[in-house]
Amino acid sequence: MLQAEWGRADSHGLLAGDPRVRTLRKVLVTYPAVRYILPDRISLEATVDARTVESVITFLQRQHWLVKSVTTE
Repeated sequence: MLQAEWGRADSHGLLAGDPRVRTLRKVLVTYPAVRYILPDRISLEATVDARTVESVITFLQRQHWLVKSVTTE
């Protein structure tokens, strides 16, 4: 879940043009299992290693300015 400021429809969330968000996307796509990024979610390959999932979660949780909470499905 994104912080209120970034979760609004007009902010574009993870696809925003803000330099911090662009840098965040550049880091996220370096993870080998990332399939795609949408404004409010990141899709990982079904065969992703549990350690990679934990790494992505930990990385996102440190982005307090953008991320309110992380949920996995």
